[in-house]
Amino acid sequence: MNKILPVYTLKNECSDCYKCVRQCYVKAIKIESGHASVIGDKCISCGACVLACPSKAKRVRNDIEKVKNILMPKNGVKADVYVSLAPTFSGVFNNMPKEKLIAILKKLGFKGVSETAIGAQEVSIKTAEMLCDTTDEKKLHISSACPVVVDFIRLYHPEFAKNITPVASPALTHAKYLKEKFGQDIKVVFIGPCIAKKNEADRNPDLISASITFDELKYWLNEEYINTEKIQYEGEHFVPEEAYEGSIYPIEGGMNETIKKCLRNYDYEIVKDIKFLNVSSLETIDKVLKGFDESTLKSKIFIEGLSCGGGCVGGPGFTDTKSGLDIMARIINYTKTRPEIPKQAETVVKMEFTETPVQNKKYSVEELRRALKKIGKNSVEDELNCGGCGYSSCREMGYALLRNEAEPSQCASYMRQIAHRKADALLRCMPSAMVMVDKDLKVVEANNAFIKMFMPDMYDVYSQNPDMLKGAEISRIVDFDFIFKSALGDYADIHKEHYPSNDRLYDIIAFTIEKDELVGAIIADVTKSQVNREKIAQKAHEVISKNISIVQNIACLLGEHMVETELLLSSIAQDYDKDIKENTEAENSASTDTKDKP
Repeated sequence: MNKILPVYTLKNECSDCYKCVRQCYVKAIKIESGHASVIGDKCISCGACVLACPSKAKRVRNDIEKVKNILMPKNGVKADVYVSLAPTFSGVFNNMPKEKLIAILKKLGFKGVSETAIGAQEVSIKTAEMLCDTTDEKKLHISSACPVVVDFIRLYHPEFAKNITPVASPALTHAKYLKEKFGQDIKVVFIGPCIAKKNEADRNPDLISASITFDELKYWLNEEYINTEKIQYEGEHFVPEEAYEGSIYPIEGGMNETIKKCLRNYDYEIVKDIKFLNVSSLETIDKVLKGFDESTLKSKIFIEGLSCGGGCVGGPGFTDTKSGLDIMARIINYTKTRPEIPKQAETVVKMEFTETPVQNKKYSVEELRRALKKIGKNSVEDELNCGGCGYSSCREMGYALLRNEAEPSQCASYMRQIAHRKADALLRCMPSAMVMVDKDLKVVEANNAFIKMFMPDMYDVYSQNPDMLKGAEISRIVDFDFIFKSALGDYADIHKEHYPSNDRLYDIIAFTIEKDELVGAIIADVTKSQVNREKIAQKAHEVISKNISIVQNIACLLGEHMVETELLLSSIAQDYDKDIKENTEAENSASTDTKDKP
């Protein structure tokens, strides 16, 4: 068995958006160091994460090289390799005659091409027989055609594994059919829109040697530079014959339709009470089965369960933009009807589906509470259940944390709180005065140094209520509000050196954070003795310049990653330590020189 999962992640391409977590119905995604990876024991290969990933980091395992190796002669002997072609082909390759498609596949090295729909017909005949078995006391029967649904039930609804019809999927049945027709030594390669068929091939290599998607086939054709226009296809045909009703299987309800036709071979009194349901999407199947009690049924019910909405036509292995309705119409138009359907299936693959439930450890209320604290959820009121992390609730996220399948950084509200606190600490501890004002020239944010510099009498009050300045008019606090007005509409920095105000000298740099909306300023008091005034002013200017980018970053710090924020804070602390040390040394040196003079 190939140990590489059908779906995997290119970690370098993962943008840690958690969209795959949101779209994965069974939450078979693990977040490590900000990157998503597939949990093999939980994954059912539905392909939802592949379709959802905006950065194309989720990939489908490419088995083209594996197929090429199967086609390659061994010890001078080339194996006969046949294609089991999914019935969806009639909608996918709608502009290409089927004879031409057969010729192209044979050009790639295949011996012959056969329709998987033949296997679907065999499955329908056998399923009809089982439904009419009066000795079978089971009331609920679930189709085995969709490998995603089968794995979903085995893993997440194991109590219903016994209700899956004990017959293999159309693809596996067709593979056995071909081996019975052309010899047990032949190889069979499935081609269709389903990713989960790779699991079937991995688990049943004696029947299906490999499985590739329609997308892989198109890639292969491009890789081989096959000029399809020059392909001769006269006389080509499906082997051993064309399919009939089974061709409608890829459309939701198609399997039920074929089974109903097969039931015409049985007594009306036996079949009249058999009911049929079409259920597509994992969410719907989950809702149908959750809490269901089979003992409440008075008659037999057969559920055609499909993972993809609308049926196999919505399979993730075909990412073309064709209209779904157009594809369905072409499949319906292609389907042929037999005048008489056999009562006995020619080929049957019996298969029992065992329970393999996902084992999730049970956690106590106290363990969950500690996990929720890691993301700032200290009470029920803190549980926003916003879904930004990829989980439907904060508690589901908490359980994922306990299973080491998630990281605290997935919680957007928690990270925003951390960013706010770090930004606030950074602003208040900056040695230079800082203030931000809005378009109305009202204070949005100010730090401790600003209060000490311009409102020293209010510092104690400010310490108790840091938000006290928000909304205050800047003109009531400083006499250089004109600088802020100028900076609002211009991205260029405005620098005022030695600006006199209230018997003090200030170096001021104002800068636009958001044009016409938000402006900030860094202010340094450069009122000193005349000793080395120029050097001190120069150093103050350097300190202010360094702070500009910092304050601008603060405005968008909410989007910063935690690691980046820590580095930012560390860098600032180092810069200030260095500047203060240099200034102190310069002043001490100047003072010493003055004292030494006779």
